[in-house]
Amino acid sequence: MLDASLLRIGVAGTVIVALCCFTLLLVALVGVVGLSALTGYLDFVLFAALAFFIALSVQAVWHRQRLEIPTSENGDC
Repeated sequence: MLDASLLRIGVAGTVIVALCCFTLLLVALVGVVGLSALTGYLDFVLFAALAFFIALSVQAVWHRQRLEIPTSENGDC
């Protein structure tokens, strides 16, 4: 998978999950649908998803940065 797409997915997922975590957006949506009994368990899922997307973003940035830095081992310097 390309680094740019990994970074886009990671950042988009982080923003969406953060909006759902730190606002009442998802709680209101779940309440409208009639599943308000599940709101107590949303934190477990959302914090795990937030950690995953942040880790994905960090890995994509690290991988992109590592590809851009030439090293003397491969003869680019």
